[in-house]
Amino acid sequence: MVQTPLWVWVLLAYLIHRGIKARRPARSSLAKLAVVPAIFTAWGLADLARLYGLEAGTAALWLAGIALGSVIGWRLLARADIRADASSGMISRPADMTLLPLLLVTFGVKYSFGVIAATSPQLLHHAGFRAADLLLCGAFTGIFIGKFARYALAHRTTRSAFGA
Repeated sequence: MVQTPLWVWVLLAYLIHRGIKARRPARSSLAKLAVVPAIFTAWGLADLARLYGLEAGTAALWLAGIALGSVIGWRLLARADIRADASSGMISRPADMTLLPLLLVTFGVKYSFGVIAATSPQLLHHAGFRAADLLLCGAFTGIFIGKFARYALAHRTTRSAFGA
């Protein structure tokens, strides 16, 4: 923890803030809803390139995790009452009690794999460690992508219905 860069703690504080805010219904722009999936996608790509290299096999594992997670994220909002306002472009979303725990678990998993990779770099060459890291981190990223896709569909459907 001592050698953890400051940006990691700032990111954790931001994620906690977002998770707490999500516990209340709110109106938000699609761009704002894209921030969390973008953060985890960028972090995942950076780790993929830095730790394993952008090779077909490693990318395939990460993308398989994302695909699985996206289905889970999509289903988490399957019954949510998501409404989009065509005139303002804003999305009204219900309270999301899943976001804070998902953010904390995702951060914890990514942070833990990062610490293990830093303290025991030989594990990066172990197929089981690599697969667990790529699949789990990809799946958590995918959950946020799947949830965002639900919001994007509501936004697109509303815009299409009004000819925008």
